[in-house]
Amino acid sequence: MAHYSEGMSSDFVKQRQAAPEGFFAAEAAGLQWLADPDAVPVVEVVDHGEDFLRLRRLDETGPDAAAAVDFGRRLARLHDAGASGFGWSPAAPAFFGPLDAPFEVSTESETSFSEFWTAGRLSPLLSAVEGDLSTEETATIASAVEAIADGAFDGISGEGVETPARVHGDLWAGNLMWTSDGCTLIDPAAHGGHRLEDLALLALFGTPFLDEIFSGYEQTHPMPEDWRHDLPVHSFFALLAHVRIFGRGFLGQTLNAAGAITARADALRR
Repeated sequence: MAHYSEGMSSDFVKQRQAAPEGFFAAEAAGLQWLADPDAVPVVEVVDHGEDFLRLRRLDETGPDAAAAVDFGRRLARLHDAGASGFGWSPAAPAFFGPLDAPFEVSTESETSFSEFWTAGRLSPLLSAVEGDLSTEETATIASAVEAIADGAFDGISGEGVETPARVHGDLWAGNLMWTSDGCTLIDPAAHGGHRLEDLALLALFGTPFLDEIFSGYEQTHPMPEDWRHDLPVHSFFALLAHVRIFGRGFLGQTLNAAGAITARADALRR
C-alpha cells in the first residue's frame, strides 16, 4: 500500500509498505543532487527509511508568467551544472514511475546520449511491452529506437554534441510545485541526461506558462532555432513507460512520437 500523509511538524510523508529496496533512498539522493548547485528550489528531505520519505511541506501558491520565466532561467542553470555521464545516477538502484508502480532503470554511465537512451532506457522498455504489441507496432517503435541509436540526436537539432546535463528526469507538470520561493522540484528520477528530457516532459502533458518557461530557459542557455522539433525523442521513454505501467491507452501517442522521431532523423540527415 502506498500513500502520502502529513507528518510531525507539518512535514509531508510519502510511504509505501514493501517498497523496492533502495527506492526512497534513491529519491532522497536525487533531491539532494538537484539541490546541490543551488540553481532551482528543491523540496527539502528531512528523513527517509526503507518504507518512507519525510519531506518539508510546501505551501503552494499558483503559477504566473514571471515565476515561469524565472524557473526557466533556473532550470537552465541546473542543467548546466552537469553530470559525470549519461545515465549516471546519484544512487543505485534507481527507479522511474509512480509510487505504486515504479520500475528499476539502469545506472550505467555512457559517453553519448544515444547509447544511454537506446541501450539503457528504450530497448529494455520495448522488450518489456513487446508481448502486448502487434508486429507492426513493435516495428514502428523499433525503427524510432534505431534512428536514435544512429546518433542523430546526440546534439540538438543536429548541432554539436551535448554533454551530460543534471536533469530531474520526470519533470511533468505534476512534479513542479509553484510556491512563494519559486517553482520547486519534487519527485525526481534524477540522472545525468540530455537537457531536452526535462523540457520535453514539461511539454508532453501541458504545463502552465510553458512558453514563458522556455523563454527564460533560452535567455540563460540559447538553443538552436528549431530545437522543439527534437522533443518527441526525449519524451519517448516516458511514453513507453506509460504503456508499460498503464497499458495500451498510451500506445497511440507513443506510436505518433515514434513516427515523428523517424521523420525528424531523416530530415536531419538530409
